[in-house]
Amino acid sequence: MTTAYKKRLLLLILIDSFIVFFSVYMSHFFLNPYVAVFDNVMIVLSATLLISHHLFSSITGMYKKKWRYASTEELIGIIGVVTLSILTAVIVQWVAFGSVYERALTITWMLHILLIGGVRFAWQYYKNYGITLNPKLKKAKVINDPNRQRTLIVGAGAAGRMLARQMNNSKEFNGDVIGFVDDDFKMHHLTISGLPVLGSTKEIENLAKKHHINHIVMAMPSVKQNVVKNLIQMSKKAVKNVQTLPMIEDIALGNVSVNQIRDVQIEDLLGREPVELDIDSIESEVKGRTVMVTGAGGSIGSEICRQLVKFGPERLILLGHGENSIYTIHMELKQYEIDTELVTVIADVQDRERIFQVVQDYAPSYIYHAAAHKHVPLMEANPKEAVKNNVIGTKNVAEAAHHAGVKAFVLVSTDKAVNPPNVMGSTKRIAEMIVQNLGRQSQTKFVAVRFGNVLGSRGSVIPLFKKQIAAGGPVTVTHPDMTRYFMTIPEASRLVLQAGALARGGEVFVLDMGEPVKIVDLAKNLIHLSGFTEEQIPIQFSGIRPGEKMYEELLSDKEVNKKPVFPKIFIGKTVEFDYQLVEYLVEHHAESSVEDLKKYAIDLANNRLPASKKVLEQVL
Repeated sequence: MTTAYKKRLLLLILIDSFIVFFSVYMSHFFLNPYVAVFDNVMIVLSATLLISHHLFSSITGMYKKKWRYASTEELIGIIGVVTLSILTAVIVQWVAFGSVYERALTITWMLHILLIGGVRFAWQYYKNYGITLNPKLKKAKVINDPNRQRTLIVGAGAAGRMLARQMNNSKEFNGDVIGFVDDDFKMHHLTISGLPVLGSTKEIENLAKKHHINHIVMAMPSVKQNVVKNLIQMSKKAVKNVQTLPMIEDIALGNVSVNQIRDVQIEDLLGREPVELDIDSIESEVKGRTVMVTGAGGSIGSEICRQLVKFGPERLILLGHGENSIYTIHMELKQYEIDTELVTVIADVQDRERIFQVVQDYAPSYIYHAAAHKHVPLMEANPKEAVKNNVIGTKNVAEAAHHAGVKAFVLVSTDKAVNPPNVMGSTKRIAEMIVQNLGRQSQTKFVAVRFGNVLGSRGSVIPLFKKQIAAGGPVTVTHPDMTRYFMTIPEASRLVLQAGALARGGEVFVLDMGEPVKIVDLAKNLIHLSGFTEEQIPIQFSGIRPGEKMYEELLSDKEVNKKPVFPKIFIGKTVEFDYQLVEYLVEHHAESSVEDLKKYAIDLANNRLPASKKVLEQVL
């Protein structure tokens, strides 16, 4: 207990003690103005109220409240403590004297609440506004200050009210909160927290002009993402400076505070409703166990690690080929207050002997395999490296998991594995075949997880577009009609974790990713979010690159299973294939030419190769 806290506690006890005695005296004075002497009943009443008030205040934590930020909750707490004190006095009076001073206790109850509440809310008023009868004058500054913000808050609910109070009380906020907009017509023309509800969200543009708004904040963390997306786009037409509160899931998980507004990001315009995790099932599988993540330094692998440590594994193996990326995620995780033992392993998944040794030594219960080559044009030019890393690397880790008796193995795959016309997608589909084949014969549960393009991951279009915008343009898009599915890094990692908990063996899990997004629309949105127009930053079409598809699929026609196994998570039906063809690729990839290898891998991934061994040998 600090000295400052002791002084504060003593001051509150002294003030409350004075109020208790004053309330009892005044109730006596009002009822008996000409009798100056207290009788025994009033003395016992005073002592009982004093002791019971401090007792109930301590139990309910009233002395620990930060009264500068007091609200209705604190007022209810005061009423509760005072009422319990009065009821205690009633019982003591009845037991000791056989009668109760109802009128005196009623007056005491009212005075008690009025004075205790009044003192605390007077202190709140003083800390927020100082000594003034007009609180609005506290922040009055020169109106024509060019840096001064005039803020409109979208959403007059609990989050909006909390944000408005925080902004008004903040010394760092250089501006004025002008009011709210909200689609609840019952709030229109009313005042909330001293601020007017100016109208509905449809009126944002007109209100921004009328009230000279230059800053809009979205304060609706629990509203559906498609609604927020439309409101952001509407607000961007009115002002350049549009910000938003964090998503409700981040607030609930304690990652951020409701007051941490941030700039609108491209993810806000693409997001779907967040995937709800079955926290209990994941925690029951992971807590207290050893877990290994390959490719732990990559964008997906590192986020899987961040999510995993929340569930309390006993040991987390961070395996990767690049020492810098593994060092970075290791140092980041060490900053968290966790009991998980963090083990760094520098190893290449292509090194079969090393991978087998690592898995044997640490005996993980779960392996999340995120190590892979994923860039389509690069793998088109380097097919042997794609096969070595994506196919043979997966085979090494998966077979090591099988031999070590790992409980579950989760392969991070891609929507590019569906009907792939390119090397990267083909090698990921072949990796799925390896996992599915092992799932038929192993005690280990082998599953794969497919998702679309991951926003913010290495090599995604967003960093490229941002660089091009920063350079003054143009922004290059391959084709005006090209579409892709998008998801955020946290969404992708959560799907991987949920798949591990749902695994029965041999499944391919797919996230319902909503509607695909046109790349050109993505570019336009990013240009607008950066504060430019398409005239200032033009868009150029560069043509489809080798191996690219106009659109991606999450499941092929033969794999479609319309019923989700978990909200927004589907399982693809197993497609039959001849595993001998995969083994032949692994054994003979090194001796084949680049063109023959590309053709074989793509044909194998699309089930276009003959299953006959004799014909097979003629292919390569």
